[in-house]
Amino acid sequence: MNIKNRNEIYFAGGCFWGVEGYFKEIPGVISTTVGYANGKTQDTDYNRVKETDHSETVKIIYNEDEITLQDLIEYYFRIIDPTSINKQGNDIGRQYRTGIYYNDEYDKLVINEIIKQKQADYDKKIAVEVQPLNNFIEAEEYHQDYLDKNPGGYCHINLSLAKKPLSKEESPYKKPDDNTLRDKLSDIEYKVTQEKATERPFTSNYDDFYEKGIYVDIVSGEPLFSSSDKYDAGCGWPSFTRPIDSTIDYSADKSFNMKRVEVKSKSAGSHLGHVFYDGPKDKGGARYCINGASLRFIPLDKMEEEGYGEYIDKVK
Repeated sequence: MNIKNRNEIYFAGGCFWGVEGYFKEIPGVISTTVGYANGKTQDTDYNRVKETDHSETVKIIYNEDEITLQDLIEYYFRIIDPTSINKQGNDIGRQYRTGIYYNDEYDKLVINEIIKQKQADYDKKIAVEVQPLNNFIEAEEYHQDYLDKNPGGYCHINLSLAKKPLSKEESPYKKPDDNTLRDKLSDIEYKVTQEKATERPFTSNYDDFYEKGIYVDIVSGEPLFSSSDKYDAGCGWPSFTRPIDSTIDYSADKSFNMKRVEVKSKSAGSHLGHVFYDGPKDKGGARYCINGASLRFIPLDKMEEEGYGEYIDKVK
C-alpha cells in the first residue's frame, strides 16, 4: 500500500491485546503491531518483560491524510486511566504502564501540548510517560491480532468505543459562509485564515503590542491566546507560549519541503500559524508563531461586555 503521508506512533495502555483490537478499528489506522517498548535491553519476550522493564505497546501506522496524531491521542485517552501508575484495568505491573513513544520531535511537540491541555481535566497528575522510542521488540506471533484469533479473550477495553466518533462539543463560535467572510475580512486576513498564507514578518500591528487582553479568531471569535502568554520572540510574528484553552487543532504541515506543526482554530478551522519548540524553557518550551491577520484583540476592559468574562482571570 503506497500511502504518501504515513506516520507511526507507539501507545502503551495496559494489556496490548485490547489496545491493538481497539486501534485497528479506527479509520485512518493502516496497521497495528503489538510488542515491547522502551525497556533496558534490546531484546525481551513475554516471560521476561518484568525483568527487562519493557511496556506492552502497540505500534500504530496511520495515514495523516485521514487522521491526525491529535485525534489518535484523543482516542487513546478514551481507553486509559492516565493518572494510574503501572495499572490499567485488572493488569498490574510496570509492563502495563501508560506511555506514548515517538520517533519524530514534531510528534513530541504535539503530544506534550495536548497532555498539558488534558491536565486541566484531572485533579491528579497525568502519569503517561512521553519518551522517544528507544527500542521496540515485536511480540510473539500468538499475541498479534489476539482478539481476532480469540474473540472471547480477556480485554480490559470497551472495543465499541472505536466506533464512536470523537465528540465535538457544540461551540457558540461559528464559521460564516464564504461570501460573508470575503465581505468581513481584508485580503490578507482571508488569505491567511482560509488559504494558509503567511503575512510578511514585522507587518502585524500585534507584533510589538503588549496591552492586556485576549486574542480571538478573527473568523469566529473563538478565544485563542491571552496577553499574559505573549512574548517577544524576535521572529516578526506575534508569539505565545500556550493557548488560552483547548481551542487549538494541530496537524502535520509538509509544505515547502519542510515539516512543521500547523495550528488552527478548533471551531472554524482558521489557519493561525505554526508551533515550534524553541520557546522559553521555563514556560514549557513552546512557541506559537501566529499570523496577526488571523487574530482580533479584545482589551481587558472590554472582555466582559463582549462575552469573554470567564477568561479575565487568565489575563490578569
